[in-house]
Amino acid sequence: MPELPEVEVTRRGIAAPLRGARVQALRMGKPLRWPLGCEPERVLGMRVGEVLRRGKYLWLPLHQGSEAIESGGLLLHLGMSGSLSMLTGDASVWAARGLHDHFELQTDRGTLRLNDPRRFGAVVWSPGMAMPPAATLLQRLGPEPFDPALTPARFHAVLQTRRSPVKVVLLSGEAVVGAGNIYACEALFQSGIHPALRADRISRPRAEKLLAAVRSTLGRALELGGSTLRDFTDAHGVSGAYQAHAGVYGREGKPCVRCGALVRRVVQAQRSTFFCAGCQRR
Repeated sequence: MPELPEVEVTRRGIAAPLRGARVQALRMGKPLRWPLGCEPERVLGMRVGEVLRRGKYLWLPLHQGSEAIESGGLLLHLGMSGSLSMLTGDASVWAARGLHDHFELQTDRGTLRLNDPRRFGAVVWSPGMAMPPAATLLQRLGPEPFDPALTPARFHAVLQTRRSPVKVVLLSGEAVVGAGNIYACEALFQSGIHPALRADRISRPRAEKLLAAVRSTLGRALELGGSTLRDFTDAHGVSGAYQAHAGVYGREGKPCVRCGALVRRVVQAQRSTFFCAGCQRR
């Protein structure tokens, strides 16, 4: 599943070519997770503003006339297997779309296309990012990992209210968004915290260390273009490389890169958790 680094890499790849682009057509293929919520003709002639990201969602603001007045926008989610690509040229290639191409936004600066084999992704019209349905989908997201307002004290305070294993809490996105499965495993490994340790039993110093590890892990993933385990590619068709640098993720039965003990795998919340029992303590 594309996580925060992959979505942010995608945002960076489409933001510049779409900024100021005029919409010429919007086309939908097979149904995605939710209906579009408007007639495609509604967005014709609108211009795309600055593409934003919130958690694993992308917001494409659309302006009719003055760029100072937002007329609405499209909220996109890549689901389990989706990826966005920018196709150059102003001619639509919808007629030649692939089996899993289910959304296309044609503009005068290129065409944005969503490929989603499992169709758990979404493209939803909303009159504003702070208005339903966008606001409803975004309201439960925790703080962004690089937001200065997310202090160690605030992070620790949220952990203190959760009795679940810390790995499960990280995956929930309540304490911080973006620590998906691979990055939660790696951050816990970096901080030396056992994934089964109850969140409310993590001390303030260990919580501070974990937050720093989440940030450094996600930062490194951004530098490497995210992770490609199956389908993900960025807007230019390039795969991520972070998975090749992982310390524990996907390394079950292999020696720990730090202590030499064998990396173990358990299942938590229906997700595989990789960890080193020698380096990560309860």
